[in-house]
Amino acid sequence: MKRKSENYINNKEFSEAVFSYVKECNECKENGTKVPVVPNYIALGFKQIAEGLSHRPNFISYSYRDEMVMDAIENCLRAIRNYNIEAATRTGKPNAFAYFTQITYYAFLRRIAKEKKQQEIKDSYFESSFASDLIEAAPDQDASSAYVAYAAIETAKRRMNENDELTDEEYFDTMENILPKKRIRKTNDSDVTDFL
Repeated sequence: MKRKSENYINNKEFSEAVFSYVKECNECKENGTKVPVVPNYIALGFKQIAEGLSHRPNFISYSYRDEMVMDAIENCLRAIRNYNIEAATRTGKPNAFAYFTQITYYAFLRRIAKEKKQQEIKDSYFESSFASDLIEAAPDQDASSAYVAYAAIETAKRRMNENDELTDEEYFDTMENILPKKRIRKTNDSDVTDFL
């Protein structure tokens, strides 16, 4: 016996449920009565379609996958009354599963575009303001400390852009290269180590 997966939806039953709901909505619009609420079976079907599609290899690696699923469910709920019950398919039967899978797919693409745009805004803000904010934090600092701070910030930004994590050892190595070398003063005093 074949085991049903968790995000499985029966296309025939789902399409029949959507068909009857849309038909009922159309009748209510003609009569001027209140449109009924989407049945739980259909709403669960939207959730299963969105969850199933979100586990595809091209969508599963996004950290905001839950937001993608919620956007898709919302879009499906908004579009259910636009479903054309008279649309012809190759089989001649209604195929609500394909219709709502397309809506889900495009909802995912819109969410990905929004998130990429937000990330670009964050990156550009970080690049433009991070260094100047830290350097201007201490207006009374001398030129050499401002240089050290600026160099450290630029190194951190470069590392972040390269997606490398800066370990403690790398940080201290970088700081040693940036900081000016201390001068060793020669003194004319006699060395007392011979007497100790």
